Amino acid sequence: MNDVKRDMTRIQELVGNAFSQTGSLVALANGGQMNPNKLQKTLEQTMEQFENAALELRRLCEQYSPGVGGFAKKNYLPAIDVTGSVEEFGYGWLHITLNTLLPHCRYQSPNWFSDTISRLLDGYEACGKKLPFYRHAMLVIDEHTAIEGRHIFDQDNKGWKAVSNAIKGRLIPDDDQHTLSVALLSTKTRDMECCHITLLDQADTADFFAIHSGDYAAEDFYSGSWC
Repeated sequence: MNDVKRDMTRIQELVGNAFSQTGSLVALANGGQMNPNKLQKTLEQTMEQFENAALELRRLCEQYSPGVGGFAKKNYLPAIDVTGSVEEFGYGWLHITLNTLLPHCRYQSPNWFSDTISRLLDGYEACGKKLPFYRHAMLVIDEHTAIEGRHIFDQDNKGWKAVSNAIKGRLIPDDDQHTLSVALLSTKTRDMECCHITLLDQADTADFFAIHSGDYAAEDFYSGSWC
């Protein structure tokens, strides 16, 4: 089997798996009274199947695109502004901005969210910049949102684990509790809703929160103008 046929067969398999998973949803709907937790879990399992198919299609689009992926073997195109950005603050802290909020997640980690972060990091390196590596790190995720724009309020229902999955083995050796500390913050805003992700050495934690809680406007803090 040649490479193209193998890749197309793989896509057909992934889409077939996703379609088959929808049968579980139909079965739940036909059963009368529906358990909310069972429904949520089945929805997230279905979401994972469709995400796997979408991520593989995204990869193949780049691989087979003339002049970009497989034919010319060039670097990936840089991430567009609507997705987010990566920058390094003055203290060697890595800051990632995602122009979206944390997705809803109770059972399955959102693969598309991890993939988006990975691609932003790829673009950062493609520009000739070196990513830091922290042996012991603090991960701060600060959602900037208006109340009316946020439908998920419980932190344990948000897909923040997708962030640690994306950086494990690349920016940190592991995401266990002795290697990575995590802080989930929320900031009310009337501006564009986004997610600010900052990764820093654990030894700098006190400095980060001293600056974060000091006399700096949110836009100044995350623009790095205080450096």
